[in-house]
Amino acid sequence: MGQLNIPWQELSKDALDGVIQEFVTREGTEYGALEVSMADKCHQVRQQLERGEALITFDESTQSCSIVPVG
Repeated sequence: MGQLNIPWQELSKDALDGVIQEFVTREGTEYGALEVSMADKCHQVRQQLERGEALITFDESTQSCSIVPVG
């Protein structure tokens, strides 16, 4: 079993929103002294996906999705 790349464009809006929200809450990304809303964090991740700076992966062994940086 391996890891599959999932094109974000192939997910429904609801599925993509769910993957992004789960990632943002799981990662607990540090934004420094600034307080960043959940909506803003999700928007930033979506922009990274759209610009090709990040991609969605699916791990077959854990049956889970993640978002990883490209490069």
